[in-house]
Amino acid sequence: MRNILMSGLLLAAAFSTTPARALDSSGTPVVVTPLASRTTTASGQPITLPQKNVQVLVSTFDIAPGATLPVHRHPFPRYAYVQAGTLKVTNVETGNSNTYKTGDFIVEMIGQWHQATNIGDGPVKLLVIDQVEEGAKNTELRQ
Repeated sequence: MRNILMSGLLLAAAFSTTPARALDSSGTPVVVTPLASRTTTASGQPITLPQKNVQVLVSTFDIAPGATLPVHRHPFPRYAYVQAGTLKVTNVETGNSNTYKTGDFIVEMIGQWHQATNIGDGPVKLLVIDQVEEGAKNTELRQ
């Protein structure tokens, strides 16, 4: 429960809708710029957290130009920040696609089959955050 509360507080602080100013311990200003605030996934689902023993996993992805990830789905919430490049994500169940560019924040769909393609000239770099039940994986490949 404590992990869920802390995750919620961190997300709330990170995604506040107004710029925040604070001071570090030396009195130097710190500017917090909100990047996103979402209550639904890319396909419109409500965001729901795992119900027990939440584990936060953070990773980076480097996707080469022209590369397409295999069709997959996520049983738990996954968030991605596009650090560089252009990524097209297609929900293979509905055929709907979204294109994300440098600076975009993605709340990935949960439990829906999708795939992503780097449609730009350079690599796509993602910072990815998963919230899973402790010890669980957050990517299932379609057989």
